[in-house]
Amino acid sequence: MARIERDSMGEVEVPEDAYWGAQTQRAVENFPISGLRMERHLIWALGAIKAAAAQVNQGLGLLDAERAGAIHRAAEEVAAGDHDDQFPIDVFQTGSGTSSNMNANEVIANRAAELLGHVRGSAHVHPNDHVNVGQSSNDVFPSAVHLAAYALCSDDLVPSLRGLAEALEAKGVAFADVVKAGRTHLMDAVPVTLGQEFGGWAAQVALGVERVEATYPRLGELPLGGTAVGTGLNAPEGFAEAVIALLRERHPRLDHLREARDHFEAHGARDALVELSGALRTVAVSLTKVANDVRWLSSGPRTGLAEIRLPDLQPGSSIMPGKVNPVAAEALLQVCAQVVGNDAAVVVAGSAGTLELNVMMPVMARNLLESIRLLAAACATFVARCVDGIEANETACRRYAERSLPVVTALVPLLGYDTCAEIAKQASAEDKTLREVVLERGLMTPEDLDRVLDLDRMTRGGVL
Repeated sequence: MARIERDSMGEVEVPEDAYWGAQTQRAVENFPISGLRMERHLIWALGAIKAAAAQVNQGLGLLDAERAGAIHRAAEEVAAGDHDDQFPIDVFQTGSGTSSNMNANEVIANRAAELLGHVRGSAHVHPNDHVNVGQSSNDVFPSAVHLAAYALCSDDLVPSLRGLAEALEAKGVAFADVVKAGRTHLMDAVPVTLGQEFGGWAAQVALGVERVEATYPRLGELPLGGTAVGTGLNAPEGFAEAVIALLRERHPRLDHLREARDHFEAHGARDALVELSGALRTVAVSLTKVANDVRWLSSGPRTGLAEIRLPDLQPGSSIMPGKVNPVAAEALLQVCAQVVGNDAAVVVAGSAGTLELNVMMPVMARNLLESIRLLAAACATFVARCVDGIEANETACRRYAERSLPVVTALVPLLGYDTCAEIAKQASAEDKTLREVVLERGLMTPEDLDRVLDLDRMTRGGVL
C-alpha cells in the first residue's frame, strides 16, 4: 500500500506506513548503491538539532506553540532512536547530505502531524516551512556530523581509551620488578622490565586521548546559521547562537560547542573532521604497535618468546589440536587497519571542498563515525578479553635477560667499547656467559663484576 506525497518536482508514491516523504523516497530510488545507512549517532544529532531549532523558532515567533511542541517531541523521538528504521537512504547520496536532512525533516514533520491528530502526508506540519525554518542542509548536515563525532568521542572513545591506558598501567605496576631482555631491531638489547614496556604502551594510549581531545575546539564549531552558502540568508538573527546554547545546555559535556567563527570556512571546508580523522589514525597506529608487541611477547608458547601469557579465548586451528592464537590482539589490528583506510577516504573527501561547499560529507561522516565507534569497541574488548588476563612468565623473562649479550654495555665505562665488543664476541662464539669471559681474562674481580652486572639496577639507568 502507498500514499501520494508531493515535493517541488511533483507527486511520489511513498509506502503508506512510512514517516518519510517524497524527497526521501526519491533518494531511496536514486541511490541503490551500498546498503549502508546513516550511523545512529548522526541520526541522534539531526534529531537533537531539529528539537532545539523548534524551541528557538517558537521563541522567535516563527512557529506557533502547537507545531513547535509537536516538532520538538517528534525530533526528540528521532534523537532517542525511536524511528531509526525511517532513515533508509544510502550513505552514497547527494554530497551535501541534503537527502538525509530532508529525510529527518519529513520524518519529523509527519510524526509531528500525527501527534497533532493528522494523517501522515497531510502537510499540516511542513518539512521545509516548519521543521527546516532558519536552516539549510548545507549548515545542518555538517553541524550534525560535528555534533555526532564530538559526542561519540566524548561518550565512547575517550572513556574506552582511558580504560585501556589504565589497564595497561595497572599491569605495568604489577610487572614492575619483572626483568627481561630489551630488544631493538628485534635483536637482544640491554635489560628493561616488563612493567616499563606496559607503561610505555599506557603512555601511548594516554597521548592518544590528548590528541583526540585536542580537536574538540575546532570540532565543536558548528556551521549553523550560515544556511546555504555561509551568508546566513533566511536565518533569523541570533538563531544559531540560541540553538547551540540549547545543545550545550542539554549536553554539558560538549562544552566546546559554539557557532563557527567564519561561516565561509565552515561551509566550504571540513578541516576539523580531517583533523579528527588524523588523530584517530594516530591512535590506530599506536594501538597497532601495542597489539603487535603483545603478539610478539606471547609468541610460542614453546618456540617463541613466551614472556607473557594471554587468556585462552578459543581454539586457534581447525587442524592443529591445542593451538590457541592471540585473537583479541588480531581483532584490534584489523580495526586499526580499517581506521587507517577510513582516514584515507576522509582525507580525499575533505579535499573536495569547492568554493562554498564540500560535496562529499556523507562519506566523510560514515567513515569518521565508524572509526570512532570501532576504536571504542575494540579497545574495550581488548581490555576485557586480553589485557586484564595477561600474566608474566617471569622465568622466561629472567632467562633471556641473563643470556643477553648487550648486557656487556654496563661494562663499557670501566673497560671501554672495544674490549667489551671482544668480550661479547668471545662469549657468543664459545657459548659462554659474559661473566665467565671477563673472569677468564682477569679484567675484574668477581665482586665488582656482580655489582656492575646487576640486571635490576641496569633497568633504572645511569652509570653502574
